[in-house]
Amino acid sequence: MRLMGTISADRPLVVVAVREEAAYLGDRLPVLLTGIGKVNSAAALATVLARGAHPSEVLNLGTAGALRPGWEGTHTVTQVIQHDLDSPALFELTGRTYGAPLVVGKGEGPILATGDLFVSSAAARDRLAEHADLVDMEGYAVASVAHRAGVPVRLVKHVSDEAGDGAVHTWREAVDDCARHLADWLHGQGW
Repeated sequence: MRLMGTISADRPLVVVAVREEAAYLGDRLPVLLTGIGKVNSAAALATVLARGAHPSEVLNLGTAGALRPGWEGTHTVTQVIQHDLDSPALFELTGRTYGAPLVVGKGEGPILATGDLFVSSAAARDRLAEHADLVDMEGYAVASVAHRAGVPVRLVKHVSDEAGDGAVHTWREAVDDCARHLADWLHGQGW
């Protein structure tokens, strides 16, 4: 975890998993590098929000795998789910719902599936495509922490790969270009 800059109520906090995704963001906004995965991102964001000042919103920028052919570009997510939590089994055991989908945007937009599994097989991609459009490893955790803290949140993802065979290689090649597109999106928002 690494926080660069100072959080204040008059501007957003940018949350990214790794420094490669933050390469072109500049220093106009505070940036939190969380590390990869749900635990790292939840722990990092919860820690900085517990320390004091809350930002005007949390902007989770990052890469995502496409679960459907033809998906590319930068997308603002409207709903996020966890793909690696067995919510039906937990409901049967406890009678309570854990890991319900979270609404993070208005209107039409993609559904993001978050999990600690890097999706790099066609079978896993096809299974997830039944429920979501994109896949990442941090979005649900960031949204959950922000919601619990009462801070507005937006998840903005740039497609880096097709979440199938070769996704690891493709991500390594694409992450720098994705970082440029994410920075362009942020600067297009006036930051």
